[in-house]
Parts: sequence; C-alpha cells; structure tokens
Amino acid sequence: MASVTIELNGASHVLIAGRTLHDLIASLDLLGKRVAVAINCEVVPSPHWPGRILKPDDRVEVVVAIGGG
Repeated sequence: MASVTIELNGASHVLIAGRTLHDLIASLDLLGKRVAVAINCEVVPSPHWPGRILKPDDRVEVVVAIGGG
C-alpha cells in the first residue's frame, strides 16, 4: 500500500496514501476535543476535515485547547 509523508507539528509523519485530515485527527485520538488545525498555514474548519485528503509534504499543525485558570 502506498504511503505519503507529511510534517505534523514539525516532525515527519507517514500515512497511508488517500487519508483525510479527519482520519489523521481520529488516529491521534482527538475527535470530539477542542482542536484547531492548519495545513500549510491555512486554518481548516472541522466540517472540511473529511474532504481534505492529505498530500505529500503537507505541513499540518494541530493545536489542542487546554482549559485552566
């Protein structure tokens, strides 16, 4: 099966080709959590995650909101 390498929060990350941003977030166990995601410096709203296929060399930044105070 073919794979692609993306940059995830500054580190190389290998995925099966054709995976979506939704698949990535699910694999990180972050679905349902307060998460902001940008690909190549562009924020991607969560409704668009299932349709956004990750491509080789995409730079993905995932930020998880942490409550406190």
